Amino acid sequence: MRTFLNPGRRRPRAWATWAVGIACAVGWIAPAAAADPSPVPAPADVADTDAAPEPEEPPPEEPATGLTPQVVPLVVTGYVDVGFAKAQGNGTSWPANYQPPMAGAPVDYDVDTFAPAVNSRGDVASTVPPPNTVVNGFLPRSAGIGGKPSFLLNTANVDLRYSAAELPVMVFTRLQLVPRLYGPIIGPGQTAGDNTRLVLEQAFGRITPLKNAELGISIGKFDSVFGIEYLENQANFRIGVTPSLIARYTTGQSVGVKAFYRVQIIPASSAISINVAATNNGTFVESLQGSSRSLTGVPVASGRLGYELNLERISVKLGASYSYGPRNDQTEGSGQKQTLYGFDARVVLPTLTVSGEYVHVNEQEADGMKVTGLDVFPMVTEFYAKGFYVQAAEELPLGLAPFRITIYGRYDHREAEFEGFADITVDRITGGVNVGIGENLVVKGEYLVNRELRGAPQVDNNVMTSSVVWTW
Repeated sequence: MRTFLNPGRRRPRAWATWAVGIACAVGWIAPAAAADPSPVPAPADVADTDAAPEPEEPPPEEPATGLTPQVVPLVVTGYVDVGFAKAQGNGTSWPANYQPPMAGAPVDYDVDTFAPAVNSRGDVASTVPPPNTVVNGFLPRSAGIGGKPSFLLNTANVDLRYSAAELPVMVFTRLQLVPRLYGPIIGPGQTAGDNTRLVLEQAFGRITPLKNAELGISIGKFDSVFGIEYLENQANFRIGVTPSLIARYTTGQSVGVKAFYRVQIIPASSAISINVAATNNGTFVESLQGSSRSLTGVPVASGRLGYELNLERISVKLGASYSYGPRNDQTEGSGQKQTLYGFDARVVLPTLTVSGEYVHVNEQEADGMKVTGLDVFPMVTEFYAKGFYVQAAEELPLGLAPFRITIYGRYDHREAEFEGFADITVDRITGGVNVGIGENLVVKGEYLVNRELRGAPQVDNNVMTSSVVWTW
């Protein structure tokens, strides 16, 4: 099963299925599982599963039955993601010497700071703000390379999965080392000098209590249950290099409890699944809302309802997601709410996979200071956003084993507004190639064209990036 974690071994036509198989690899699924559930991601925490896997493909993503897998109790796997990237300008979305239209206003409210992404983590080339300006917590993590080309050790990842022999219980942890060099100018969440951050991205236990039902209950820190993009959070699952413009709202990890249930409708070649969670921070990424504790004392509820149709040469997967609860970035714990809803779809053909997702976000204004995974900031502002992406990936029928070549493209569109500030509309056109070599190596190259359509200043912030993923 360990090889399920190797993206080079999966067929590029079913990128979502890869994530599914990965889930199995980390024990998310009992071997008898069959199709594709909904939200639960990566190796240990897969979300949306794939239907009736072909003989050469691993089973779905979520747990299938209460039977205890007959596998080695402890399995250790992982990957190393090494990249090379170059962003235009200074590596940010701010023009040189930019000053906000309103004196003293946060400059991160005027641009999309997440646009110049360089890796699968969503890290950008730089988040250093213009001189003599302030920011207010609308920031991603940074690779710290600015506008200079650089090699990057994006992530060194280790997954550990333990499956109990006497009980239908699995324990999973994902540890990641993220080395970065910051300075001489540093931003929020950065310490000058060479630092390696240790990230506990997932850590949970899961029980599958029923022998004849695909039911799994997880407690700990796990991936989002919203939409489908979190299935590609890890570099060894992602067809491309960078996440979408809306990934910041839907792909974060959370601490709490989650339940997944799936029922197959065999006469109709279909299945229906539901994935629900109660967590500290909902589905936002860590740089926007931390997950390690609740600041309000009230959990955020999230869920996805999924439907899949699995025919001989085509599979169709549809989903609707919702999240509601208090913002976990407010120091006063006032309980002001955040609401998200979204829709997703995937169509998988023999060599072509087309997927898309839409999300709508509404965050109420709250009191006190703003707390994120990066730092503490002055205010918690009312916020609205909506956006979508559409992606297509085609495996070329070249017959060049052990090489597998897949070309892909994605279009992203995002509108956002902080109350009292300009309404910003941006989009992105992404294109690239993914080359699998044997069982343990994938090489990816990608170009991002970022465009400011309305509200934000025009700036050269396109990105050329690449990724070499070694899986073990």
